[in-house]
Amino acid sequence: MTPPLLTLLDTPAVAVPRLETPDLLLRCPLPTDLPEFTALLNDPAFYRFLGNKPQTEEEVWRRMLGQLGHWAMFGYGAWSIEEKATGRYCGSVGFFDFQRDLTPSLKGTLEAGWTIAPRLHGRGYASQALQAALAWIEPRFPHARLTCLIDPDNVASLAVARKFHFHEFARATYHGEPIVLLERLTDFSG
Repeated sequence: MTPPLLTLLDTPAVAVPRLETPDLLLRCPLPTDLPEFTALLNDPAFYRFLGNKPQTEEEVWRRMLGQLGHWAMFGYGAWSIEEKATGRYCGSVGFFDFQRDLTPSLKGTLEAGWTIAPRLHGRGYASQALQAALAWIEPRFPHARLTCLIDPDNVASLAVARKFHFHEFARATYHGEPIVLLERLTDFSG
């Protein structure tokens, strides 16, 4: 019997810091996240604000590889979010440079993104995760422009963004859909 050519590592070779909040563990994306992440990206209550279409397991796998690729290329990326009480994967949070074909451009900014499984909405998990991620990124990239883009109908995500001082600076169309572009202000006096 020939051994398999590829084996999945329990711990990827890319160093991703572990962060904790009262309810969450932010950790490296792992191959074991794939089933839960795929189920999440096939839940209409979830994907309606992220391209409005489900994603195949292959697409989700590539997304996970891209999350790790950011860490390898830039020293930042996305964390998988695990609910401490259950040990289950429940979303992701992090920073990206997707080189989006978008006007105005977000290229060269740290584009923040966060997702939480709909079954856990309303518990403050997105705020906990984003707060931990911001506390980690800002001292490491103190002069970086922090941005995000959000579907204008995603009221909950827009509220989280505003809570963390992201303010709208433009509206645009991305892949045929309207989006709101926001940036984080570093002067919180006004």
